[in-house]
Amino acid sequence: MRGRRLVFGVAVSGLIGIAAIFALYWADKAYPPPLDAARVVSAEVLDRNGALLRAFATREGRWRLKTGAADVDPRLVQILVAYEDRRFHDHHGIDPQAIARAAWQFVTHGRIVSGASTLSMQVARLIEPRAERSLFAKLRQMARAVQIERRLSKAEILDLYLTLAPYGGNLEGVRAASLAWFGKEPKRLSVAEAALLVALPQLPEKRRPDRFPEVAAKARERVIDRAVKAGGLDAGEAARAEMAAVPASRRALPALAAHLAGTALLKKPGERLYRTTLDARIQGALEAVAAGAAERLGPKLSVAMVMADARTGDILARVGSADYFDGGRRGWIDMTEAVRSPGSALKPFIYALGFEEGLVAQESIVEDRPADFSGYRPRNFDMTYQGDVSIRRALQLSLNVPAVKLLEATGPARLMVRLRRADVKLQLPTGEPAGLSIALGGAGISLKELTQLYTAFPNRGKPMRLGDGVTGEPGAFDGEPLTTPSAAWQVSDILSAVLPPPGSPVGGIAYKTGTSYGYRDAWSVGFDGRHVLGVWIGRADNGAVPGLTGYQAAAPVLFEGFARSGVAITPLPEAPVGAAHLAFSELPFGLRRFAATENGLPRLKAQEPPPRIVYPPEGARVELGFRSERDAEPLVLKLQGGKAPFRWLANGKPLSGDPTRRRTSEWLPDGGGFSRLTVIDADGRAASVGVFLE
Repeated sequence: MRGRRLVFGVAVSGLIGIAAIFALYWADKAYPPPLDAARVVSAEVLDRNGALLRAFATREGRWRLKTGAADVDPRLVQILVAYEDRRFHDHHGIDPQAIARAAWQFVTHGRIVSGASTLSMQVARLIEPRAERSLFAKLRQMARAVQIERRLSKAEILDLYLTLAPYGGNLEGVRAASLAWFGKEPKRLSVAEAALLVALPQLPEKRRPDRFPEVAAKARERVIDRAVKAGGLDAGEAARAEMAAVPASRRALPALAAHLAGTALLKKPGERLYRTTLDARIQGALEAVAAGAAERLGPKLSVAMVMADARTGDILARVGSADYFDGGRRGWIDMTEAVRSPGSALKPFIYALGFEEGLVAQESIVEDRPADFSGYRPRNFDMTYQGDVSIRRALQLSLNVPAVKLLEATGPARLMVRLRRADVKLQLPTGEPAGLSIALGGAGISLKELTQLYTAFPNRGKPMRLGDGVTGEPGAFDGEPLTTPSAAWQVSDILSAVLPPPGSPVGGIAYKTGTSYGYRDAWSVGFDGRHVLGVWIGRADNGAVPGLTGYQAAAPVLFEGFARSGVAITPLPEAPVGAAHLAFSELPFGLRRFAATENGLPRLKAQEPPPRIVYPPEGARVELGFRSERDAEPLVLKLQGGKAPFRWLANGKPLSGDPTRRRTSEWLPDGGGFSRLTVIDADGRAASVGVFLE
């Protein structure tokens, strides 16, 4: 009878045990810990090197930056485990030894001396916070800790703590706290900084160093003492750490590239990380330059800047306004994308087309006098005229009449087509065709587009597509270059000799300014051998600002931006084969003066048709032997039309020998690659073709 009762009791106990296990399993499945909600963190916009540009608070308004053990100084993790949970790697969510110790201390002292919460229990409290402090709440926390241990590895639990731990106000996580209290990433912390970050989460509001520095220092001291006892710190290092001052104020988290960050969120909503091509150091420097310039220039003026790597098309910095939150300046408007009149900023591309077509050389003489172009009468900015002036000087002084004359000769429509090779389509007044006013800003373009155009000069005539910094793919354009290497060098050589504004640093930068009609927009675009920086200054509401000019307002900002950006100035490209700055005495007769009538039209004295190169044709690839071991052969040149004698130029440099009356000539190039051949007849008319020699 007794044996039957024993068997029955064992069976019942077994069933109860099985039922209990099943109940626990069911409860664990039915009521899992809310880990998904705990993984909601702030969205981050990062620069090209992974540095934080800007973060966005969670929906609850908290700064919670995802943080892992790999993101923090190893000493912080060491001190944290020693202070909070010495057996973290050994228990399964609950530390029986810690519970027994805490219970014994409570019995013997009559009060709570130390807690028994493990890091897993603290994570449970952080992901499911409760206001009450009761035995039931503690038991629930312990149960959650066991559940968390079943689902996550120790490393994942530690990462959750480092991300969720409170640090006062709306700061959560070690990374947000390190940026706010120390102004740096937690990768390299001092012992004092690491100890403070371990101490704060226990009483984050009562230990805030900006409000209660003495309390924070004492809490930090207790953490350091515990680390010394655990053998993680020596006494000397601990003493130095205890003497360090606690931070007196909370810093703002990085808040760079506001316009670009907003664009990133709109284009890719719901992402956690947004990687950009920006450089945080350059972005911060240019934002400071823009803010300072706006403060000096006036209360309603905005400043926009774009710096790009001309070799890759990457945007390194993009400043949409002087202050995003300044309502008086309408800072929320991204002026890097706004279409405005560029003033004279397009003149270099007119001159490049003139050089390419063989119409002018740097020392060619052009008249700067009042002219009437079928009713269009451009005037210089200062209302004066220089008379006879060289093409080089005309561009450097940004004279209007010579630029319009050259555009009349090359053709406004042709300039528009050329600019489209860089994916830039000028916006013209509604219903109007491309006209000569383009030379002086009679069309619309954005700062980003203008900067994109100028990448052609450091790249020997080949522009680079600028990305938008987030999703746009930068890179080279397919098809023909914007201009020839020789023409790009000629323009760069001229602009590199323009004196910077008074007081500006000097050093290897070529630049051009522009001022729109009515003093609404001031521009300056500069470049070295690798970087291009564009600057726009004006009012976002398109209001006039009397006296606002590109040279006086935008150019100083350009030079300050280059200086403070920290980029190493790269020398401008050397002259390509055949390109040179010829003295006036070295020019062929047809290039010594850019002839025009009083109406601005090119003077044509002869009745013969203009010259036309029939061989080699435009775009031809000609095999001359440069790719083989045999000597290269001369290139035969043939033309039709025109008036003899003829002068041939290769890449802007006259071929050896006197002008010829023959319509067939030969040229032995120095090497292969792209070349621009130009022929000029006795009346100064020219024709040119681009060929690739192999």
